[in-house]
Amino acid sequence: MARATRAFLAGPAETLSATARNCTSRVLDEVLTGPVTHVRLRDLMMPVWAEYFYELVFGEPCPRPARDLIVGHANDVVTSLKCTGLRHPARRARLTRYLEQRLADVRHPLPATLSKTEQVHYLQGTYFNTAVVQMSEAMAHLLLALAHHPEVAARLAENPDDDRYFAHVLDETFRLYPLFGIAHRITTADIELDEHTTFPAGLVLCFSYPAYHATGYQNPHEFDPDRWEHTAARHAHHIPFGIAANRPCPAWRLSPIAMRAATKVVLRRVTLHSSVTHTRSLPSRGPCLLVRDGSVPRARLVLMRVRDRWEDVWRSAVQLVLGTAMVLHAHRLRPAGRYFDTHDTQGCPVRH
Repeated sequence: MARATRAFLAGPAETLSATARNCTSRVLDEVLTGPVTHVRLRDLMMPVWAEYFYELVFGEPCPRPARDLIVGHANDVVTSLKCTGLRHPARRARLTRYLEQRLADVRHPLPATLSKTEQVHYLQGTYFNTAVVQMSEAMAHLLLALAHHPEVAARLAENPDDDRYFAHVLDETFRLYPLFGIAHRITTADIELDEHTTFPAGLVLCFSYPAYHATGYQNPHEFDPDRWEHTAARHAHHIPFGIAANRPCPAWRLSPIAMRAATKVVLRRVTLHSSVTHTRSLPSRGPCLLVRDGSVPRARLVLMRVRDRWEDVWRSAVQLVLGTAMVLHAHRLRPAGRYFDTHDTQGCPVRH
């Protein structure tokens, strides 16, 4: 499966960039209908990455009905994970049926060890769920950070070929707004910390990406791309794609290439303005104004701030209700507990 994933995500940097530019341009052509356009950045970017990964998988432009299926399912997944909406299994089922019909059209061989159903779920989960959601979230954070820091956006727009500075901006975005909050791992053997402390096998350990990314820096809660001029990401507390020696994100190479290309297209066509609160979880989906004439719509920014504060109130209530229901439902089903009733910490079945 890892080899198959690498095959789909590989390619010359210019080809990967050109695909991202074309997909971004097509979506912006649809969205930008006036001098000022109000968008939710995550919603803006989901069609871009739905088209992008469709082309990587099938080697052809994405038809609008297929894009709608992918976006509907991906949005459903991330909305329910943030407890701001319910899951709709019928949306997943429609995408599943579509992919079943297209299995023979993929660009690279799928793992032969998987059944046809598992191959469909592999495509759906890897490219049309995880990839679309994570790239959309990442771009929403990047563009919202640029909207809040116009001097950074202006420098990128004026120097579109300064890949070094873009890398600093991207590193700082991932540092301050990591896509993962808490990672969970189950120990497969005893871990001795010292003579008084041992983590036994089977223990659930939690790791906080935001806390880790906030240590070892001056003014860690400030957005400062220039800090990377004198700090190498590989030597800092900075693991946005996970640990290189332990199954990092397979898109660690592709993501910066594609995001750089998409950002260039956006900054070439609009300026970004937003007055909303920027948090790591971004349940608001990143409200933003895309301005084509270079003006600063101050009145609309004031209205946006008021609306954002009001939405925080009702959204928090929705998250409380849906989050509580999700926890109670999981507690009743015990999916992890039932799994480890029949498997050991290595994932091997246990005979009773």
